[in-house]
Amino acid sequence: MKIEHLAIWVNDLEKMKSFYSAYFEAVAGEKYRNPKKEFESYFLEFSEGARIELMRKPQVNELNVQEKLGLAHFALSVESKSKVDQLTQRLSEDGFEVVSEPRTTGDGYYESIVLDPEGNRIEITV
Repeated sequence: MKIEHLAIWVNDLEKMKSFYSAYFEAVAGEKYRNPKKEFESYFLEFSEGARIELMRKPQVNELNVQEKLGLAHFALSVESKSKVDQLTQRLSEDGFEVVSEPRTTGDGYYESIVLDPEGNRIEITV
């Protein structure tokens, strides 16, 4: 068994698609639209592993970046510690919040934590 994809409700579908494409080399599929349900989405694919589905529906519009029960973060793996450092620095320079600078964690990961444009926590890890 494996995780096929995870889905994220977003306010700005195009901005979020651009973010994951620009910083994490995600490739977006065709935009899906269901006018009757006022729903639209993109599936983002990476070179390997699970996909991300970005979803938008006008009725889902509450942004909550506080700690809460449920999904806490997801991790995107890069090829080296230097890539973690470079990508974290690039995101910081471009104005994105770095919650945790690159470091080796107690469980052995080398990682940083950044927020995407809508406040979702992303671990950038090796």
